[in-house]
Amino acid sequence: MREVVISPITRLEGHGKITIFLDDAGNVADAYFQVVELRGFERFCIGRPVEELPRITPRICGVCPWAHHMASTKACDAVYKAEPTPAAKKIREMAYCAHMMHSHQLHFYALAAPDFVVGAGAPKAERNVLGLIQKVGLETGKLVIKNRGYAQRIQEIVGGKATHPVCGVPGGVARPLTDEERAEIEEKGKSLLEFGKTSLEIFDNLVLKDKELVDLIAGDVYYHETYYMGLVDKNNKVNFYDGDVRVVDPEGREYAKFPPAKYLDYIAEHVEPWSYLKFPYLKGVGWKGLVDGKNSGVYRVNTLARLNAADGIATPLAQEAYEKFYEFFGKKPVHNTLAFHWARLVENLYAAERLMELIQDSEITSKDVRAELGEPEEGVGCVEAPRGTLFHHYWTDNEGIVTKLNLIVATGHNNAAMCMSIKKAAQKLISGGEVNDKLLNMVEMAFRAYDPCLACATHTLPGQMPLEVLIYDADGNLVKRLARNV
Repeated sequence: MREVVISPITRLEGHGKITIFLDDAGNVADAYFQVVELRGFERFCIGRPVEELPRITPRICGVCPWAHHMASTKACDAVYKAEPTPAAKKIREMAYCAHMMHSHQLHFYALAAPDFVVGAGAPKAERNVLGLIQKVGLETGKLVIKNRGYAQRIQEIVGGKATHPVCGVPGGVARPLTDEERAEIEEKGKSLLEFGKTSLEIFDNLVLKDKELVDLIAGDVYYHETYYMGLVDKNNKVNFYDGDVRVVDPEGREYAKFPPAKYLDYIAEHVEPWSYLKFPYLKGVGWKGLVDGKNSGVYRVNTLARLNAADGIATPLAQEAYEKFYEFFGKKPVHNTLAFHWARLVENLYAAERLMELIQDSEITSKDVRAELGEPEEGVGCVEAPRGTLFHHYWTDNEGIVTKLNLIVATGHNNAAMCMSIKKAAQKLISGGEVNDKLLNMVEMAFRAYDPCLACATHTLPGQMPLEVLIYDADGNLVKRLARNV
């Protein structure tokens, strides 16, 4: 048995590795997506005042801090039974749309596009942002940088800080939006809207007109039939900030629709000894292992899942792009994993349209941005992180001190699917013992489509973490081994 290890895996947030086992014929016998880091937010947040959590939990990750800030703030709303004012809701959602664009643009242009535009088999030194700019031109590169900067600036205006926001408070936001800030955001929003359209044109010209890439996207190497989960509004349209959680089965039929506070009735978590990342699954279907299909409880979240779980998008340009997306594949739901990238650009356009709707609403500059608070109790907050559905669940005592918390993070939802995607890609691509840089990068493309954030996902593990300590003397001889749960 031959072992092939990709460590560290590249172009993602966090640390992980892929281990591929080849049999005597050189074919893939098994493959593992292993998450090798662990963080302890669910432990050290206990004992803190609950209103501090919207400022603590964004430190889980510097890539998606707004997702944790919003989910945490909404959980605090629920803890204090506080319904935010209309202006506060609009400010929150508007800024969150800027975050979605900031994250989606980062992933597509910096992490994913090098595989598509530069090429999966290009030299490692070229599969990066610089290689991408060389391919698409300096002007396009400038557009990316400018518009990500605009999205970052909008987050800074509302959040107080761009990366780790402090604007969300129980029952609303810390301060209202001024007329001058509204005008600046609107001006930057116009550019972001045009860039949203441009990004889809780039994808159309550089990816959809390339037969080899189309065959890869629509082919069987990156394909799994699973359930899909995402937030939807009252009309079952995609919504990032609020709504009910909707789940559809592999045939597109609605399996469940529930308010976020009921998530524990539908989601359970499984643990495997070879990863510090848990495996959520649909409780009503059950854990059947790393297999897909209607009889497996494995489901997916993130961009493709949100489009699959919804009946459409509530803004006109994004709805048009949504319809083109499904027309291309000729079916719904779409099960092709690389389609996550295309769906990401559809959502990027929706975020820009929705931001413009909100910033042009006169109520968004209202001074009424805080609601009265009730007595503290248990509360759940939920948003769609760029990487998928995010739950924050807090329990407090009667003084608002956290006694317990549970986080189910977007990348965690996708853990089983990522493992399955990596194994299938390895089995389809590697045979006869031939292993080269292009093939290994194409295996990495299987997880990269999910845009995983492993720092977010590895927040806790039941029981004690497996640990092994090896003690050597000055001559390099092993003198003692200490092990726990290994």
